[in-house]
Amino acid sequence: MPFQNAQDFPLWLNAGLFLIAAAIVWGAGTRLARYVDTISDKTGLGKVFVGMLLLGVITSLPEIANVLTASITGNPALAVNNLLGSAAINVLLLAIADAAIGREAVTGNVAQPSTLMMSTLCIMVLVAVAMALTTGDVEVFGVGLWSVGLCLFSIGAFWLTARYEDRAAWKVTDEGRDDDEDAGGGEDSEEGADKSLRSLIIKTVIAGVVILAAGYTLSQTGDALAEQTGIGTGMVGFALIGLATSLPELSSVVEAIRLRQYEMAFGQVLGTNFVNLSLILLADLVYQKGPVINELGDFEVISALLGATLIGVFLVGLLERRDRTVMKMGWDSLAVMVLFAGGLVLLYFVGGTSQQG
Repeated sequence: MPFQNAQDFPLWLNAGLFLIAAAIVWGAGTRLARYVDTISDKTGLGKVFVGMLLLGVITSLPEIANVLTASITGNPALAVNNLLGSAAINVLLLAIADAAIGREAVTGNVAQPSTLMMSTLCIMVLVAVAMALTTGDVEVFGVGLWSVGLCLFSIGAFWLTARYEDRAAWKVTDEGRDDDEDAGGGEDSEEGADKSLRSLIIKTVIAGVVILAAGYTLSQTGDALAEQTGIGTGMVGFALIGLATSLPELSSVVEAIRLRQYEMAFGQVLGTNFVNLSLILLADLVYQKGPVINELGDFEVISALLGATLIGVFLVGLLERRDRTVMKMGWDSLAVMVLFAGGLVLLYFVGGTSQQG
């Protein structure tokens, strides 16, 4: 693999490759959000579902690349910490986008019941991860039972949310937006619409390939930078690699919020988390020395609970639906930023002892 020995490169070269890959991922992620938004309009699919399915799955490609390479090379802790770091960082991205756009609280403009359902289920999956890490795993037929259970739980939550968008028994009727705005472009001929949709799908696939390649480069050079600068494995996976592989989400979330597609932004972030957490099973399948859950410890428990807490803060904001802002962002976004910073400090002092040695 091109960057499997990136530790042999000089520090300046790894830093340069990291920045170039980050710029490519940012550009591809921004375009991806626009493509997916238009696909949603042309197909009539819900913003939550499209954000969760297309954006969520495609922007998880860097995590897939990192999980495979880290597990194959015998470092499952790096792989799982990347997944848990991304779960928390992805939620932080909503707060960052809220502050960057600076118009209104994002949670004051999300009214789809499916978003509330998705938030609740994502918290439950992260709590289940913490339970698995606390109790330990049992290997059956080469994989851990907890890994299988977490994968099924994540996929089931994904599926339940997708179905719930169409059959929700209630909805908020005072969204303050004209839903007809989403129905533009209805004058196109059927043939022209088909060609346009086909072109959008092709562009979306191309953007996904670019994100996969650049995301792989990010994870490998980021790992090398961490080794060269002496950062511990736990913080490497959680913070540096987690941030690097979350760059596609950041660019597409910012673009979605700029387009005022708030449900799509939440759908992407939480959908990505479902996909990422299901990848613990992938790490287990690739790693050959027993269940990956048994290689982890307190650092990862705190990481999982931090992600659940951040989603919980936004869930309160979604239920309140108040457009009160501070420093041009919602109060819940500010709380998420403060809690994430506090979580990083706590993780630093915990030190990831389960990864040492």
